[in-house]
Amino acid sequence: MAAGLVTLTASILLPALELGSDALKVCLQISVAVTAVTLFVSALFIRKIIDDRRQIAESEQRFRRAMEDSAIGVAIVGLDGRILQANAAFAAMLGYSREEIEALTFFQITHADDLEIGRETMTGIKDGKIHSFHFEKRYLRKDGTPVWAQLAGSVIREEESGKPLYLVSQIEDIDARKQSEARIAEAETRWNFALTSAGQGVWDLDMRKGGTTYSETWVNMLGYDEGELDGDPDLWLTMIHPDDYQLVAEADRAHLAGETPFFEAEFRMRHKDGHWIWILDRGKAIECDADGRLIRAIGSLTDITQRKEAEARLMVSAAMLADEKERLRVTLQSIGDAVICTDAANHVTFMNPVAEKLTGVAAGEALGKMLGHIYWAVDEETGQRIGLSRPSAGDRPHCEHNSRAVLIRRDDTRCSIRQMVSPIMNDRHEFCGLVIVFQDFTDARALQRQLAYAAAHDALTGLANRSSFMRTMEELVDQSRLDGSEHQFMFVDLDHFKTVNDTGGHAAGDALLKRVGDAIRDILGSEDIVARLGGDEFAVILKSGLPARGAVAARSIIDAIRNLNFSWDGRLYTIGASIGLAPIRAGCGEVDEIIARADAACYAAKAAGRGCVSAAPDEDGKSEMTAPPLAAAS
Repeated sequence: MAAGLVTLTASILLPALELGSDALKVCLQISVAVTAVTLFVSALFIRKIIDDRRQIAESEQRFRRAMEDSAIGVAIVGLDGRILQANAAFAAMLGYSREEIEALTFFQITHADDLEIGRETMTGIKDGKIHSFHFEKRYLRKDGTPVWAQLAGSVIREEESGKPLYLVSQIEDIDARKQSEARIAEAETRWNFALTSAGQGVWDLDMRKGGTTYSETWVNMLGYDEGELDGDPDLWLTMIHPDDYQLVAEADRAHLAGETPFFEAEFRMRHKDGHWIWILDRGKAIECDADGRLIRAIGSLTDITQRKEAEARLMVSAAMLADEKERLRVTLQSIGDAVICTDAANHVTFMNPVAEKLTGVAAGEALGKMLGHIYWAVDEETGQRIGLSRPSAGDRPHCEHNSRAVLIRRDDTRCSIRQMVSPIMNDRHEFCGLVIVFQDFTDARALQRQLAYAAAHDALTGLANRSSFMRTMEELVDQSRLDGSEHQFMFVDLDHFKTVNDTGGHAAGDALLKRVGDAIRDILGSEDIVARLGGDEFAVILKSGLPARGAVAARSIIDAIRNLNFSWDGRLYTIGASIGLAPIRAGCGEVDEIIARADAACYAAKAAGRGCVSAAPDEDGKSEMTAPPLAAAS
């Protein structure tokens, strides 16, 4: 513009100056040139202004887009704390709309416990001491819940005066991280408490930090103060008992060589006061360098002195128990009784040689098998299995005896045994198994049966003897009194027997008595009872007590004895029999009275000519038989 004015002035004044045409021409040329240059410079200046305005607009647009599209919160805050502008991310983080949050101040959305941080920051900004800031604080969401955030921002100042104008803050939501850190801290606290409560110390080898650090529990375990042993990574090796050093070195080598997933060793370490304590050391290599040298390892230390002392006592007890067990084994192997032991589930745990012999099963085969597969005992009389039951809760354990047991082997052979079964109870009164002691009672049982038979039977004839017969008769008398049943009793006395005994001898007499016993037995029914009372006297009880049957049976006996045709040494002997009958029923009196009445009737038969039957009179004095005694022949 200035050049244009100069040119215009010159064009006006030059003609007035009456210059020559050449001079005037030069002046006009200069004016045109200046005007042209002036227009060109003006054009450049105008273009610069347009470019600057465009760059400012682009810069503002980039800032606006960066603020709007940012994933973290961005806010412009005045020095009085008012939120001048906020992006959507910040508003959403606190649960507000942009309009709502821009109507608030930072103090209104800050947690009460963190207000002082904002005030101190604002004061430092106003005093020119703070140009940027970075800290963590809690905001309050719209619903009142706190949220942790990390702030990073700068102060925008006037370029000339440096006066602060406003703040630009970036706000990142770190609530999830803070909660995770809190959980980790809580877990670490619990872990440290658990380790301390369990008496476990922790060691941490970190070669980058210069060595090993030990927890308070670790150093206290060995009588040292916290930090007293930190540093030298090999110091702990000097504290190991010489006898255990090689074991520890080998465990360490195996782990570093990758042969074991972790390091573990039990060894003794020297306490500060000089005594030795047992230690369980567990650890793991965390990091090694390219050459395999250990960089980082972490582990724990546990005082196991009490456990080791208990193990030592236990080893002594175990040795004593082993000795006692061996003595017991030798004893059980040596005794003559069979012994089988079971556990609580009835599995065989022990068999001695005698038990192997009696059951027919080898111990190696029997061990672990159910008892019922090895030992099966039944009652001798009923044939029912003898159960081996465990005692009920609260019952006092006791030994069960059975002398009537029969052992049935796998091959179905039988063996009479006497067994004793005792439960095994521990100190808590819990059932732990059974001990079965049994003996081969076959010979003893046979002898018992022989003795019982001999005690109840006549040795010569095999018939019931007098004592056995008397017991049977007493039972029948008592039964008749109870149920009104009736039976018939016969008293049989042989006729002319003395002649055989005198002429043929006692051998002939004994042979004849056997024949007489067999003859009487053959005539009667299976339920009737025959006995030899002594000498040549026999007794019969007819279980079906009709008087008519008694007379018929008596006559049949007399006929059978008369027809024996007994010969001895070529001589034929003929004998007979006289029989007295008496009823067995209610009101008939005692056994002796019944026998006495039958005996008297027998003598009456003998007096009537022998070889006949005579019935004893009833309680009224009348004979049971209507006719007088008759000879058998009639």
